[in-house]
Amino acid sequence: MNSKANTGMLERFFKLNENKTNVKTEVLAGITTFMTMAYIIIVNPQFLEIAGMPFKEVLAATCLAAGFTTILMAFLANYPFALAPGMGLNAFFAFVVAAKYGWELALTAVFVEGLIFILMSFFKVREAIIDAIPLNLKYAVSAGIGLFIAFIGFNNAGIVVQGQGTPLALGDMSSPTVIVALIGLLVTGFLLHKNVKGALFIGIIISTIIGIFAGITSLPDKIFDFAPSISTIAFAPFRIGWDKVLTIDFVIVIFTFLFVDVFDTVGTLIGVSSKANMLDKNGKLPRASKALLTDAIGTTGGALLGTSTVTTYVESAAGVAEGGKTGLTALVTGLLFLLSLLFAPVFLIIPGAATAPALILVGLFMLEPILKINLKDYTESIPAFLTIILMPLTYSIAEGIVFGMLSYTILKVLAGKIKEVSWVMIVLSVIFVLKFFV
Repeated sequence: MNSKANTGMLERFFKLNENKTNVKTEVLAGITTFMTMAYIIIVNPQFLEIAGMPFKEVLAATCLAAGFTTILMAFLANYPFALAPGMGLNAFFAFVVAAKYGWELALTAVFVEGLIFILMSFFKVREAIIDAIPLNLKYAVSAGIGLFIAFIGFNNAGIVVQGQGTPLALGDMSSPTVIVALIGLLVTGFLLHKNVKGALFIGIIISTIIGIFAGITSLPDKIFDFAPSISTIAFAPFRIGWDKVLTIDFVIVIFTFLFVDVFDTVGTLIGVSSKANMLDKNGKLPRASKALLTDAIGTTGGALLGTSTVTTYVESAAGVAEGGKTGLTALVTGLLFLLSLLFAPVFLIIPGAATAPALILVGLFMLEPILKINLKDYTESIPAFLTIILMPLTYSIAEGIVFGMLSYTILKVLAGKIKEVSWVMIVLSVIFVLKFFV
């Protein structure tokens, strides 16, 4: 009776029937999303440890920030999007800002960035950016993120590596990591062909088990590992003097964080939403302001906990591919991040080779919207192509969007179609030019 009542409560709160989904599908999708992004639990502390921060405390802060912010996404926006400290942004945090100014000032910059984002959310600045991006570019963002995710998967598997004399090259096909990833790719592909529910999740588990015999999955020496106190890194922004904050250098750092995070988040929301058919008939994302506010609160709260910028993760697409459509998916993912505070040794045994097949196949799934792009109109297709190809090549969602939007504006003006360009696009294009040349 209680089980049925709880299920009914979840269906009503997250509007599962309205979104044509169910509790089982959403739970499985949430687990799949977590599996594909659980690497951040250990990778983020590794980056921030370089900046002089204590590894275990950052691990705890990462789990807390990811868990609470993703749960907030579930209840505030009812979207299946997961959030955590962002890759790329944590590298900038550690190697550039913290290396020059110290990690306390770097956390302060992230905290201020989050406050600015909260203000931008109330004034719907980022929502205006989402609405201003043309529909064909939104489809391109989805496809570009798909290639980007697939590239991450290939790289994690060691199938694509940095070459000698070339930017990229084929990895060692005889290495255990590559073999496990390829087997996982074939197994997962077969499960998808047979329409097996939870194919991506099952593929991750099977690949992890195979990894034990291949020597790339290390069994944990313990199941529980209580998280340490975060007292030495928490609330660092309140320990920084104004003399360090009121400088031109600090403003430049904040602007850089802002620029990258804005377009990474916007791109991820558009790309995953497009794949999940969440955009309305006008190409807009309902409740976008709530999703963006969640992101902003996550960044602010994450800085207070002691971690770098929190952002929406492209790996959310893995859960969407498993059928996740509501905040229940995000709720499950968020709870698993919090559980990781106790069971981190278990979650961390999953090797990159095990999640790589899921990421590669999610990349395939996200290519679908490319079929909707008008390739015959070159003022539409060229910007779309630049958006798609530059995301994986520059290893940046933000840069792909910048080139796509800038080329769209310029080509439309040259073609005498300026009426098709919104004033927001024109303003952003001017900002992009200034970013490149000033």
